[in-house]
Amino acid sequence: MTTKPTNSYALSVVVPCYNEQGNLEFLHKRITAAASAVVGANFEIILVNDGSRDQTWCVLRQLAATDSRVVAVNLSRNYGHQLALSAGLSLCRGERVFILDADLQDPPELLRPMMEVMDEGADVVYGRRTHRAGESWFKRWTAKAFYRVMNKLTDTPIPMDTGDFRLMSRRVLDVLNAMPEQHRFVRGMVSWIGFRQVPFDYEREPREHGSSNYPFRKMLRLAMDAVTSFSTRPLRIASLLGLSFAGLGVLGVCWSIGGWLLGVALPGWTSVMVVVLVLGGVQLAVIGILGEYLGRLYMEVKRRPLYIIEEVYKARSQDGAADVISRAAVASPHRDA
Repeated sequence: MTTKPTNSYALSVVVPCYNEQGNLEFLHKRITAAASAVVGANFEIILVNDGSRDQTWCVLRQLAATDSRVVAVNLSRNYGHQLALSAGLSLCRGERVFILDADLQDPPELLRPMMEVMDEGADVVYGRRTHRAGESWFKRWTAKAFYRVMNKLTDTPIPMDTGDFRLMSRRVLDVLNAMPEQHRFVRGMVSWIGFRQVPFDYEREPREHGSSNYPFRKMLRLAMDAVTSFSTRPLRIASLLGLSFAGLGVLGVCWSIGGWLLGVALPGWTSVMVVVLVLGGVQLAVIGILGEYLGRLYMEVKRRPLYIIEEVYKARSQDGAADVISRAAVASPHRDA
């Protein structure tokens, strides 16, 4: 487990960014206003560029050059939202950590009431969406179905209708940073940690600029990571399917023998083909499930770093001078712990 960093702040704000150049200046203003109203100047904003293809990194450098509270982090390539978030969390020096997305659908202004809930003893205050404005019916339906299916399959209860928008205490962050798995589902990992976690209901706002960077393909991959990271129940389902079809096969053999003894003709070409195709499909599905778990095990045992930070950029002071704190820094938090 990590130790509390030196020169800590009252608050760290972590924002993964991917192709968000149109949102960043407005994002910076709103976060700064919200954080200043709660903790004064005692905060930092960690903005992580996840291999964007637009001018996101240039804008982040400009923000860091003009605001000493901004830490601009550039990953060596696109690693995905969950690893970009993990990179930002590994650099936090705050007593409390506020996580939100760069699209501003999760309002930074909710920081104050969420801090008040944490002041009452919560270790995690997670945003729970009561309404998702500006999103298609398909995305709303798939998100709702995902959380309900997820809780049926996993052994760790994960709050429904939530994202990564949350406020966490330092001790929760230290435990989270000590978890080394490659395929990360951060909201599930936080739920697994435990401590006192309290929901905070809010209405999600429509996106201000650009379009969603989380298409169906990425949502499906995140769902697979979530299920395989927190449950072995799909393997049990595969075993039950195998046993069920084996039982049906035994019944089929008994029926065939009985028909032969009674002298009943058994024409059945079509039925035989149907059975073969069904069994073949089930076998391939079971092999696929085993392959998903085996593939994740393979990636874990290689012990590669979770991500590579190409550059960390931060102003030395408010005079506008800026420094590159590090270049090509391989970050792999606690993989040897």
